[in-house]
Parts: sequence; C-alpha cells; structure tokens
Amino acid sequence: MGLEARQAALRALDGVLRDRRMLAHMAPDARLLAADQARAARLASLTLRHLDPLDACIAPYLDRKPPPAALAILRLGACELLVLGEDAHGVVDSAVTIAKRQKPTQRMAGMINAVLRKVALEGADRFGTAPPQRLPGWIGGPVKKRWGAEVLRAIEAAHLPLPPIDLTPRPGVSLTLPDAVRLPTGSLRMAPGTQISALPGYETGDFWVQDAAAALPVRLLGDVAGARVLDLCAAPGGKTMQLAAAGARVTALDISAARMGRVAQNLTRTGLAADLIVGDAFDHQGGTYDAILLDAPCTASGTIRRHPDLPHAKSWTEVEPLTRLQMQLIDHALGLLAPGGRMVFCTCSLLPVEGEHQVTAALKRHEGLKVIAADARALGGDDAWQSPEGGLRLRPDFWPGLGGIDGFYMAVLTRP
Repeated sequence: MGLEARQAALRALDGVLRDRRMLAHMAPDARLLAADQARAARLASLTLRHLDPLDACIAPYLDRKPPPAALAILRLGACELLVLGEDAHGVVDSAVTIAKRQKPTQRMAGMINAVLRKVALEGADRFGTAPPQRLPGWIGGPVKKRWGAEVLRAIEAAHLPLPPIDLTPRPGVSLTLPDAVRLPTGSLRMAPGTQISALPGYETGDFWVQDAAAALPVRLLGDVAGARVLDLCAAPGGKTMQLAAAGARVTALDISAARMGRVAQNLTRTGLAADLIVGDAFDHQGGTYDAILLDAPCTASGTIRRHPDLPHAKSWTEVEPLTRLQMQLIDHALGLLAPGGRMVFCTCSLLPVEGEHQVTAALKRHEGLKVIAADARALGGDDAWQSPEGGLRLRPDFWPGLGGIDGFYMAVLTRP
C-alpha cells in the first residue's frame, strides 16, 4: 500500500474521530487512483472496526497518550500489522516516513518507529485475546438493559468480521450466481469484497444490494399487486424496487434530492417504475394509500457491522430528536392510510426506543390502532425474532453461522 493511500486513510480517521463525520459522507480524494481510494477507505474502516483492541496493543509501549496525529499513525500501522498481516518492515518504514512529513509528528518519528516495531514483534498474542470493539454507552446501555450482558457481548463480537453482501433477487427471475448462498429468508449472500457490478444479471436488473433484514419489511405488507403504496423516506430505494417488482403502484418520497437520484438510477437499471417525489414527508397529502412503508430516520445503530465508523461519528444527543421525529412520522403516515390498510413501521436500530417503544406508544395515542402479529417463521426466521408487541426484532448476533444480519425492528399496523 502506497504512502498516498495511507495518508488518505489518516485524513479519513481524522474526519471521523475529530469532526464526527461518517466515512460515506466524505468526498474521495480526486488526486488518488480509484484503487488507492478503495485501499484508503478499507484501511480507515478496519482501523475503526478494531480501535479498542488496537489501542490495547499499543498502550504497553507508551509512557503517555500521544497527540491525536501521532496516535492515528500508530493505530493505522498497528491495523496493517495485526489485522491485515502486512510486512512489518514496509509498514513501519511508511509510518515513520509519514510522521516525518507532518510537522505535528516530526519529533515523534522515533517513538512511532519503536512502538510499531514492538507491536510487530509482540502484539499478535495480545490482539488475539483482546475483546472486540465495545459499543458506546448510549447504544450498549439500552442493549444490555433489554437483553442482558451476554447478548451485548455477542452483538459486539458480531460486529467484528467484515460483513457479507446481501442481494435481493427480482421476483420471477431465475438467478444463478457463483458462490452465492441462499439465506432462509430468500436473500442471496455473497462474500465480502465481491464486485457486484461484474456479476451476471446486474446490468439487466435481476437483483439489487439490500441487507437480508432490510428486505423483510416489504414482505410483511403481504400481497401488494395493484395496490397504491407509499414508500415514505424511500432512499436509497431497495424497498421501492421490491414494491414495484411485486406489482404495486408505488409513490416513493424522500427529502434528499441526491439520494432520490440514486433511486431513479436503480429503477432505470432494473426496468421498474415508481412515482418519485422529492420533498418533506409532512408536506405530502397524496390522499389515502392501501399500504404504507415507513422506514423512519433513526440512529442506524443496527448497521454497525457495515459502518464501524458510526459509533464514533454519532452520539446520544441524536436519539431524542430522532425518536420525536419517528413519533411524528407515524402519526402523519397513519393519516394517509386508508381504513383497513396496512402500514409497516421499521428502523435499522438496536434501540428499543426506536422500535418496540414507538409501536406501544402509537397504540396508546391512536384509538383502534392494532398490530398485526408478524410470523417470523413464515419469513424464514425463527421464534427468537418475535417481539412481545407483535413486531419482529432482529439483532446482529442472529445467524452467527451464516455471517450475521443487521439489527432491525419492524411491525405491521392497521387502523379501522
């Protein structure tokens, strides 16, 4: 790996840890080749995925915690040595060179050299026995309170491996992909790093990328052929495509023009159709719908296995505004639902306040509102997914032998 890619990875780490920006929101360095951009993103992501264990391997060789710029170089180098198993000489030499190039770290090049050489010689055993990256208290606390310490540790362990890539096949298409594993829910699972655009059927729209958990809410709506369906907060569009492929007359709405541009591109690639609206959900008064899918904005704490930067870029201060928004969206969406219609509320969150608690609170606010009990087994899941109020609760520690699944909550509501 070249110096330029390593320096780009350091800038990405600084953006996450200092500026609290998500990796996906950072513009790639146009000066780098695409391959180096990919290497930098991968190295930054791996470092964040293993940050606590890497720090535990570095700490014994430090008298005091170094300044952030030097610590970042040490973390990056330790990740290359202990996670990627790169050649020690090349890693240490590159780290020292980068330190000498940067004014804040020039005087620390010798320390960086000494520490990384020690890590290369002695760090593997310590890294192998270190606990996985811990969840921050604002996520780990509610998880522990709801499911206990053992489940919390299992979820943290499930965040450690690189996640596979899940695909949703288009209904009615006979799809055969090399090395694909068909999951019990019907999704196809590919190995991490698979070049999806090179797979047969990609250009013809025979499938789209969508975590197995995210593919389930649409199925909870049942038969939607010919039904008028609103996909509220629709981007990036996986559920819009599912609904359109199932024969629904879909209206997809999202506030982000850029993200809706991706939805339009995906619909074009797959040859599917939906009415796309860019706007605020609360301004939408499109009459009544037979069914509504509300994939509400949330902390996305269920997706950490795919986004290890999330716990470092987000904080507890976002929870209350998001839960208030979710409550308001549920109330607004119910006003757009035809009597007897079905609405799925879902979030990619591990926090009960963004899932189970929202549904139980909505039942108290709306007279006659009911939960249509979901059947996990009918979807290819098992009884562990069932939630007491009638929804489904998925966690990253489920399916350990298959590569895990995103944390997700979903429930079907109906009004008289």
